[in-house]
Amino acid sequence: MILSMTGFAAEAAELPGLSLAVELRSVNHRYLDVTVKLPDELRHLESTLRERLSGALKRGKVECRVTLSRSSAGATTLAVDAVRMEQLASAAAQVLRTVPAATPLSVNEILRWPGVMAESSIPPDELAAKVTALVDQAVADLAASRRREGAKVQAVLAASCDGIEAQVARVLPRIPAIHAAFNEKLAQRLREAALDPNEDRIKQEFALFATKIDVAEELSRLATHVAEVRRVLAAGGSAGKRLDFLAQELHREANTLGSKSVDTEISQVSLELKVLIEQMREQVQNVE
Repeated sequence: MILSMTGFAAEAAELPGLSLAVELRSVNHRYLDVTVKLPDELRHLESTLRERLSGALKRGKVECRVTLSRSSAGATTLAVDAVRMEQLASAAAQVLRTVPAATPLSVNEILRWPGVMAESSIPPDELAAKVTALVDQAVADLAASRRREGAKVQAVLAASCDGIEAQVARVLPRIPAIHAAFNEKLAQRLREAALDPNEDRIKQEFALFATKIDVAEELSRLATHVAEVRRVLAAGGSAGKRLDFLAQELHREANTLGSKSVDTEISQVSLELKVLIEQMREQVQNVE
């Protein structure tokens, strides 16, 4: 199964005095581009979370947002970090010894100092483990979302392959008749111009021109590329770059087919092929 680069996942957990939420968004991108947005209390986890996301995903622009807020259950519980307060008192005393005229800290200023009020009763190490576990769960959900989207993309690509094969089958049996009719048309014009179509030089020109308008090779390569697309779809995994290359090759063959066309039906087939291949290319841009 191929994977889409589009997905969304959200997880939340209630901790003692805290509400924790993780949100992952993923869209298509040429390579893996991970953005991690964390509250200040969890900034030290950025590299760890980035590594986990990079290990689980191959391509896509991925945004990981973690939010931490006081829950209603912990809003009425106030606690002071004694160690932090002692550090602040020691620093304030040193300042007063150096600058006796300095104004001492008020109780309000001390309580508002970052880290003095303990907003969570959960130890930092345990909080970090909870965040990491919740992100891992969100990554698993995101991967499942990308698989579901990938299944839809795969169905569209398979339908495009069916359409391309149908167009090739439409024109392939008619190639000999098309060439014969075109050669007869040219021969008639030569006779009208009082030239002998059986003259050796003209026969050589006929043979050279027949080679230039022969589309059998293009049709064969179209069939080969479609078979390879089906093989890649069956293999699954991170196939976006390979499928993008194959779509470009299919488009090249469809263009050549149109440029060699000497028949209205071949021109129509070339146009239909371009439409189908363009639809395929749009879908492929979203494959991991």
